[in-house]
Amino acid sequence: MELEHCSFPDNLLYDLEGNTWITNDESEEATVGMTSLLSAIAGKFTSARIRPAGTRVKRGRSLGTLESLKFVGPIPSPVSGIISLVNVDVVKRPKLMNDAPYAQGWVVKLRSLGFQGESGLLSRATDATEVFKKKIAEFHAHCFKAFPDHEMYEIGTECSAVLVRLNELLATIPIGDVVHLVTDDPTSYVEMVRWMDQTGHELVDWRQEGNLFHFIVRKGH
Repeated sequence: MELEHCSFPDNLLYDLEGNTWITNDESEEATVGMTSLLSAIAGKFTSARIRPAGTRVKRGRSLGTLESLKFVGPIPSPVSGIISLVNVDVVKRPKLMNDAPYAQGWVVKLRSLGFQGESGLLSRATDATEVFKKKIAEFHAHCFKAFPDHEMYEIGTECSAVLVRLNELLATIPIGDVVHLVTDDPTSYVEMVRWMDQTGHELVDWRQEGNLFHFIVRKGH
């Protein structure tokens, strides 16, 4: 399911309060991760400290701690269980939880204890539509096809000047990094397409919201 460009796979169960998901599986081991909504709210994750394998946690207690530039908080476990495996990749590169929250960005494998008794406290995506919509609106969350590494807000600036600043930023960042550009210039889409053809950088996503234009640009070379 997709709501306001944020994805919520139908095959998972969600802890709506904790913004976590768990595989809908009554077997001994389940996978736990963070939702795309939390990613959009928190911004780029900069640190992930996860409790070690063998740790026993109760539902709602912390599996670890996440940090971003505007968020510090626990990862509440959606069910009670014992951590069987930690995703060391997200510890080394926390942005994986932004880039692929339902795939490579999973957090832990959990041997659940009493899954049947606690699964009733979790929700399927289709049953949580209104809750997700409310949270997206409340936090002004934006989900895009690629999660940005950098943000540019250029309001009241002509597009030609905006593109100069964008070029300056792109010159300083690694190939493959993604920039989220927000502008209110009504000519910006036409100018961005022309700029993309000239520079070889990739326009990954874009949308208009009111008088604002959002562009997701990936550095191509």
